Amino acid sequence: MAELQEVQITEEKPLLPGQTPEVAKTHSVETPYGSVTFTVYGTPKPKRPAILTYHDVGLNYKSCFQPLFQFGDMQEIIQNFVRVHVDAPGMEEGAPVFPLGYQYPSLDQLADMIPCILQYLNFSSIIGIGVGAGAYVLSRYALSHPDTVEGLVLINIDPNAKGWMDWAAHKLTGLTSSISEMILGHLFSQEELSGNSELIQKYRNIITHAPNLANIELYWNSYNNRRDLNFERGGDVTLKCPVMLVVGDQAPHEDAVVECNSKLDPTQTSFLKPGKLTEAFKYFLQGMGYMASSCMTRLSRSRTASLTSAASIDGNRSRSRTLSQSSESGTLPSGPPGHTMEVSC
Repeated sequence: MAELQEVQITEEKPLLPGQTPEVAKTHSVETPYGSVTFTVYGTPKPKRPAILTYHDVGLNYKSCFQPLFQFGDMQEIIQNFVRVHVDAPGMEEGAPVFPLGYQYPSLDQLADMIPCILQYLNFSSIIGIGVGAGAYVLSRYALSHPDTVEGLVLINIDPNAKGWMDWAAHKLTGLTSSISEMILGHLFSQEELSGNSELIQKYRNIITHAPNLANIELYWNSYNNRRDLNFERGGDVTLKCPVMLVVGDQAPHEDAVVECNSKLDPTQTSFLKPGKLTEAFKYFLQGMGYMASSCMTRLSRSRTASLTSAASIDGNRSRSRTLSQSSESGTLPSGPPGHTMEVSC
């Protein structure tokens, strides 16, 4: 397994007083299914897993995760964990377009690339954060390598294969819509697309004019040809680690995430809809013993206040629906309680 590339990049983000710039190291390694590129921030911490992220279709690690990890409340986390941001093949910045006829890896094969990354870095375990297609990839990896996954945060996951009706609808949509519009329909709700906000225009421009749009289409096709993960509560096919499922109200994949929640071990699974993502993630890490209780005192007070006032929340107020929006503020939209984990300041 040969290393193809390693470059150092100084992360561009506002620094806190006394904080020094993080150095990011980008690597590419060969796997049985082609080359994969990933970027490492920070240094390994003794007896702590790495945080490994995997992005959704139409995005790369920067456009998917940088807003979240640059949010102020995440700084305590990034200081205590090394982070590995994986770019799906051909999605990294500056990636050349694959030649005509190139056989793009399936999502299962993308999951099978992760052991090569961990072996190269000599990392023994991870906490995974995946969005959409990336959430599926990390789930597939966790099913195959449960001993190396300590926890998963799965955002907008759809664990089901497309049925015949879904497949037919997808084909019909492809006759009237461009690839970029279909991907936007995957990332955002119809209400958001109709509103055509500045954020929507930004992502529409990024995807439509992406120099690697042909590569993005290949990743999109692999996602739409995914197999069913076949989760079964109480069965042999399930995630063995703690899982935090995240979805915005009326997000395109809300029903799929709700169904996924019904199939996982309820003692191991948290379901977050409205609430603050960064603080929920801190609680998630604390539950695995990786956040000191002294660091969580303020969060505990905030959570108590949030849960006390939850019943009075106006369910009709305007809500954002997607990670792209919520990660810019570190929050998920507010909404009514139920079988949800709601943590907000």
